[in-house]
Amino acid sequence: MKRRIAVLLFALLTTQVGALVNPAYACGCGAMVPDGQSRIGVDRETSVVRWDGRTEQIVMRFTVGGDAHRAAWIMPVPGRATVELGDAGMFGELAWLTRPERRTRSYFWPRGGDWPFSSGARDGLASALPGSADAGVGVVGREQLGDFDVARLTATDPDALKNWLESNGFKLPDRLAAEVKPYVDQKWEYVAVRLAPRQQGKVLRGDLDPLKIRFESPRLVYPMRLSRMARTPQSLGLYVLADHRMEPGSAIGGSAPKVTFAGTVTPKDGPLAELAGDKQVFLTAIDQEFPEPGRIDADHELRAAPADAPYRRAVYRDKLLTVGDGIPVWLLTVSAALVALAASAFAVLRRRRRLNPA
Repeated sequence: MKRRIAVLLFALLTTQVGALVNPAYACGCGAMVPDGQSRIGVDRETSVVRWDGRTEQIVMRFTVGGDAHRAAWIMPVPGRATVELGDAGMFGELAWLTRPERRTRSYFWPRGGDWPFSSGARDGLASALPGSADAGVGVVGREQLGDFDVARLTATDPDALKNWLESNGFKLPDRLAAEVKPYVDQKWEYVAVRLAPRQQGKVLRGDLDPLKIRFESPRLVYPMRLSRMARTPQSLGLYVLADHRMEPGSAIGGSAPKVTFAGTVTPKDGPLAELAGDKQVFLTAIDQEFPEPGRIDADHELRAAPADAPYRRAVYRDKLLTVGDGIPVWLLTVSAALVALAASAFAVLRRRRRLNPA
């Protein structure tokens, strides 16, 4: 047993060290890169997507770890985009709206944590970048948004785009030019962001401030293809606000997407109500894991599900079936059975004595 525990601890330590040596250079929607020899890893990306059939809005927030003081990422978009700071309070409201339903289910026979196996009780809860444009790159606009420098770019040459970004002080993955070529061919544009905290010496860690990106699109698309450059597993959470329940067209190389909530909501006041247009919308919450980011082969395209079937996760608390003042039903049942058995045995014995008197 001690040897198994030692092996397990060694494996966990190796995994953690590997995560530091091989940071995630890509996030769920684009390529994130640190400055110099710093390390940054995207532990989780959570985005709220609002689509009304014509316009798409994405409010995204990254949860990162590492020791980088500056970093940058690039996100392809199918049309001309506007960028502004998002409201982090929106994510707390969504977490509340999509919270799982808590249920209690009873079981008959005692388990390991129940008497007589244990005296204790067990709860079974289931658990942008500044600079002038190079040839082949156009700077549509640039904004300073809090700790973010945001550049909105066009590009007709993937190598020119990579060179422009590198000339502004960031070392990007060598594969970037090849990975953005499909977007260049489709004449997509790009949102390039440099995270440079104004607080001297501040490390980029934890939940970053969200950004809100808006663009015109006749289809609901969530850019993901650049995530194939990531070196560690990726985790994506999507909250989709639309007229109907939405679902990804495919897994795009990740595990099967899991719907964790589906239903109509009517946000009242606040940033979520503003994003929803102050009306009732259908909210679909989707989680997906990408154990091997290199398998990602496309962007997410979401479509209306066959039906607007509501769904809410259920978290169960297993409880021993009892009556009265907590008396286990199994104990009463077994006791009654033993009494009945004893009475039957006594009756049989008494009858035999009558038939065979001494």
